Formats: sequence, C-alpha cells, structure tokens
Amino acid sequence: MQQLVLKSLYVVARLKYPNLRKDLPYFVRDNYYCKLVQGRYVVQDYVLKKPYKVISYHGEFDQELRYVLPFAYWHHLNGTLQKTIGAKNTSDFYFFSSNHEERFDKRVWTESYAHYDVPNMTHSNSYSFRKWAPVPFKEHYRNEVFVFDKPILLIANKYNIEWDQPPINFLDIPTLEQIIQQYGDRYQIVYNRPLPTQIVQDNSETLQLNEHEWLRKNHPGVILMDDLYQQYCPSLVRNYNHLQLMVYANCNHFISMHGGTAALASCFGGNNIILSDPNWGMEHHFNEYATLFPKLSGATILHARNRAEVLTYLADKY
Repeated sequence: MQQLVLKSLYVVARLKYPNLRKDLPYFVRDNYYCKLVQGRYVVQDYVLKKPYKVISYHGEFDQELRYVLPFAYWHHLNGTLQKTIGAKNTSDFYFFSSNHEERFDKRVWTESYAHYDVPNMTHSNSYSFRKWAPVPFKEHYRNEVFVFDKPILLIANKYNIEWDQPPINFLDIPTLEQIIQQYGDRYQIVYNRPLPTQIVQDNSETLQLNEHEWLRKNHPGVILMDDLYQQYCPSLVRNYNHLQLMVYANCNHFISMHGGTAALASCFGGNNIILSDPNWGMEHHFNEYATLFPKLSGATILHARNRAEVLTYLADKY
C-alpha cells in the first residue's frame, strides 16, 4: 500500500512541478507522504494533547537541525513530547526535552530515509510548517562568558569528503588570510572547524587542512574553538556541541559552509554568509536558502556561490 501511495504522489509531484529535473520529484513525493502520515496523529496532537511522541534520530546533522529538532520543539510546545533519542552529545540541542537519551555513537546518513513520521525529512519546495517551530537556541544559551572587546565574526569552516568527492565547500588558507587581514581589527574572529574526535561523525570523512597551527602561528589574535574547548571543558562546557551553542549564541555575524555547518549557524539570527557551490547539493534547486534556512531563527541568509562571493558579501554587509 505504501509503495502504491508513493508512486501516486510521484505522479502528482511531476505534474505540479514539470520543470524539475527528473530525479527531484522524488524528494517532493517523500515530503507529500510525510504530510499524509501526520494524519494518523490528529487526535493525539490536537484533541488529547498528552505526552506520547517519541522522536529518535541519528542521521545527518544537517537534517536534524532543519527538520527533526523543530518538529520535536513543536511537540514540546504542544505538550505532546514524551521522549527524544539522539546521538552522543546531543542533549544540549534537546535542552527542552525532559527525557533525552544519547543512544547512538555514530550518525548514519541513510537512516533519515526511514523518517516518514517527521513532517519534513528531505529537500522540497513544499514544506509544511504546521508542526515545525524554530528552537530558541540564542535566547537559551546567550551568556556573559564568551564576550569580547569586539563583536564576534565566527568562521565555521569544514574540510571533508562531500558527495564522495574531495572537499568542495571550504575556505582555504589564502582566503582565511584575506578575511583576517581585512576584518580582524573590526571583529573578534573566532574560527571553528571541529576535529573528528570532538563531534559524532557520519559518512563525510574529515581531512587535514592544517590551518589550526597556521592560525596559532600567524594570527594569534584569532580565537580557535579548539582552544576554547581545551580551556573550558569540562569546567564550563560539557562537550564540543555545548561550547558551540554558547559561543554561537553571542554572535550575529557568521560565515559557514554548505551542510550542517550552515544549518547550525542559521539557528542564531544575525547574518550568515553560506558558501555553497550551486553545482552540488539540492538546496539550490529548491531555493531553500531563501525559504527554509531563514525560518530557523529569522537569520539573514547570504548565499555565496564561491569564495569570491564570500568576500563580496563581507565587504557589503560586514
């Protein structure tokens, strides 16, 4: 029965969006089906309104931020959240959950395909925000610890395998040098690229960019999140995710990379320049940097298609 419904919804998606590339209606189809599944819970969500919903997820971090956490937070607000289950060191993301279990030691990117019970679970131009509420990370984690003489400019970089290809969306050392030289006097630059041991990994293998030691040697005024982690864990922060939440909450100016890095920075308001090559990823086909990402916190999203556009946005907006 499920397969029949999915095939029918694929036809609907093709008819409604005839100009989409032939493989893309599958994403729209899946989101249609997610909406239909929610019909099972009408009485529990809108009539009984008692805690019942158990939400378990250990797929890609990007999708957790975009879809799963806002769904869980909606249930929290609705009074229907019973329990959340996630990967190691995710409790601080689910601060609103009174019963959160850290069950999984590794993220599995294919795991998200099984989550038809979440209203939005993949890329689409037909999102439902009926059971979706932005998580107030900034309000919850704002603090007086990570405050500096200048406003923070947070560079959330990455350097890992993407779509089984060598790194695509990242800031190289020459670009970092240019940003630091031009904006170091105006901002307290904080650099964030988590080490593989600091976060739960998925299928995206982290590679060596060798920029941490370069920064320490050539730009000692730049604060590395890795150094903050060594300084404040476990006396102040419980884990690397907790540190990120606390530092990000005090920041209004971000540069981030395609994927979970971009999604996390989009959860804290302010301005977020996202480096995302339009030749890769589905966000571009569905215009998600203009639709979904701003809704995560009301942030202004500036989509840079290459490193040169990152510098242009910096000059215009920062």
